[in-house]
Amino acid sequence: MQVQVITPDKKVFEGEAISAAFGSFEILNDHAPLVSALQESKISIRTTEGTEEFRISGGVVEVLNNQVSVLVESLID
Repeated sequence: MQVQVITPDKKVFEGEAISAAFGSFEILNDHAPLVSALQESKISIRTTEGTEEFRISGGVVEVLNNQVSVLVESLID
């Protein structure tokens, strides 16, 4: 599945992923369509090359046809 993580300033991540975890739920290939608000949490994106992790202040995730779009308010250091 394709995942992209976008802040108001820039695209933080874009690429092929095996899974994406958002706090208490995980998205795998062929996940049902979904739109959900995100609270402050950690995003973990697992790829064939490793895991990318981001702490976010909140945002929205949309899943549709193996495309995962995450619109993030801001990243937390």
